[in-house]
Amino acid sequence: MKVLVLNGPNLGRLDLRDTSIYGNLDFPKLKEFIENSASENGFQADVRQSDSEVDIIQWLHEAAESKIPVIINPAAFTHYSYAIRDAAEMLTLPFIEVHISNPLRREEFRHTSVISGIASGTIAGFGPDSYRLALIALKGLLK
Repeated sequence: MKVLVLNGPNLGRLDLRDTSIYGNLDFPKLKEFIENSASENGFQADVRQSDSEVDIIQWLHEAAESKIPVIINPAAFTHYSYAIRDAAEMLTLPFIEVHISNPLRREEFRHTSVISGIASGTIAGFGPDSYRLALIALKGLLK
């Protein structure tokens, strides 16, 4: 089964971000990690990244129309993108929010997610393993 794994702004530049928060993976290595983890759990991952809210909304519409489950790291859009939230509300299959870091251990403005309230679940703070754990959870939700 296909799973759409969406990544929001600045995740394409993990190589330039604070390694104490984001680890040592660049985005191509993160993408490979996600694809391998997906394969191990019986999924084919379509991993995408965009700094554009428009792209992410269009990809969520595509997933809703095609009935594809979604794992999303909305990054900074987590805290204010009602447009992404509205697009994600159209999904009928499981939708899991992930974060590499734990937003609750960071600045206060990161403590609120407008996405979590409609997600099947949220996994955060485990580095790249947040995606692997989301794939395991997704497998359970789809049974």
